[in-house]
Amino acid sequence: MSVTSGLFYFFSAILLFAAFRVVTARNPVHAVLFLVLTFFQASLIWMLLKAEFLSLSLILVYVGAVMVLFLFVVMMLDINLESVRQGFWKHFPIAAVVGVFIIFEMSAVLMGGFRVTDDPAIVNNVTAGASNTRELGKLLYTYYIYPLEVAAAILLVGMIAAIALTLRERKDSKAVKPDDQVRVKAKDRLVVLKVTPTQPALAVETVTETSAENKA
Repeated sequence: MSVTSGLFYFFSAILLFAAFRVVTARNPVHAVLFLVLTFFQASLIWMLLKAEFLSLSLILVYVGAVMVLFLFVVMMLDINLESVRQGFWKHFPIAAVVGVFIIFEMSAVLMGGFRVTDDPAIVNNVTAGASNTRELGKLLYTYYIYPLEVAAAILLVGMIAAIALTLRERKDSKAVKPDDQVRVKAKDRLVVLKVTPTQPALAVETVTETSAENKA
């Protein structure tokens, strides 16, 4: 066994263990930390495959930005673990259906052997010694531009949802419900009230008396 193969099996074993702990950890903060470890191991495996750009992008983008956001959101949500554990069996049927569907999709892809069905010119048009970062950028912003835009929209929605979940029903936050903002009308934003003066004569008499005293 070569050194590369040994490192691959070592990183893969840690990755599988960390991924298992993400699902089984009772503390959500611990689950996020195990997910960070999972991303690190996947990054090391990509480095062994000489995909340097993907490896560094996984660390910088997901571990350095996305997972830090997840960690802060989970820590600020004040999740009641007891209520979550009590409702586990209530949501278990739909979770099992989703899990079976995901397993079916992964099995269909893995048993297919990752066969290339796209245009061979797109896959094989890479010269020796070319920059994989440049080639990946060309593919992303030409052939895969629409999936890239969809992924950007999904990340934007996820970021907005994370902020909304963080600020909901907190005593120290001043948040406005989005549905109330959508249903508001222009005439309800500002109401002008006509206020009639209540003591105009009293003010005039006071000024007159003050002037008379000054003359005296």
